[in-house]
Amino acid sequence: MPPSSRVVLLGLHLLGTAAVAQPDVSSSVPSSRRIELRPEGAEVISEVMISPGLSTMLLFDSELQREGIELEGRQRFSLVDVGQATLRLMPTASATPGERFKLLVRFRNGAAPATAVFSLKVHPAKAEATIEVYREQRTVETYQQEIRDARAELLRCKEELTRMVSDHEVPGGLTGILIHDALDPGGVTGQVLTRAVGKTAANGLGATAINSYRSSKLVAVDVRIGVKIGTLPWTAEGATLKGRSGQELKVLRVWQAMPILPGGPEGRVIVEAEAPAATVQGPFSLKLWEADGPRSITLGNVTFP
Repeated sequence: MPPSSRVVLLGLHLLGTAAVAQPDVSSSVPSSRRIELRPEGAEVISEVMISPGLSTMLLFDSELQREGIELEGRQRFSLVDVGQATLRLMPTASATPGERFKLLVRFRNGAAPATAVFSLKVHPAKAEATIEVYREQRTVETYQQEIRDARAELLRCKEELTRMVSDHEVPGGLTGILIHDALDPGGVTGQVLTRAVGKTAANGLGATAINSYRSSKLVAVDVRIGVKIGTLPWTAEGATLKGRSGQELKVLRVWQAMPILPGGPEGRVIVEAEAPAATVQGPFSLKLWEADGPRSITLGNVTFP
């Protein structure tokens, strides 16, 4: 299916959901997600993303039965704090990416639904900080907000499609960089970070060479990664670039030509991110992980020219 058709279908889907109550809707807290529980019918299990060492807070509109909380793998959580209408969770480092834990909560007032069930999925680097859980009917305002959110998402998709089409229409190489105004008079600058970067790897991964680059609008980290014999091939599925103050650069792409074979030649992974401000130099922490797998690699003290 061509990209334009996918965007149109996505837009119709987003606008269509505004007229029907869904389990996941707009929230009243910025950057949080809202989940609505159905008062009757089949039980809906809502997925929540958690990550070792990061806190996830569930905010309920009803009082909880503190003694009625059931959490699978309770010993794998360093924090389970149950309040009157809140539940804060933090998994330990023993929780591996891709692993799931079932969470069941019970409400005190006996109204339907009496319980809520969540599937807590472990992610190597990202966790949902705040989740709002509602049992009551939605107001007209929440429907209006969802329509606004859907339109904003559709506009974002259209802009992304325009950017993708533009990328395919212009030449590659140096000509393409010049057309996108991504080259300043100083050109593209680079530096070797192999010795300066701190490396934290899991399950047989190792970074042997690291270089960073900057243009006027973009930065990139070029990493050579080896996989030990006796393990599975490894492919980078995602990446984050975070500063010490919590600042996170927008990662545009993670490029890898093919899976890295155990004991074979080192594989090359390139992470490209937006960085329009020349003062954004770091240090940053780069984390790379595989899809639904436990193996990740973290590179600290990443800077840019």
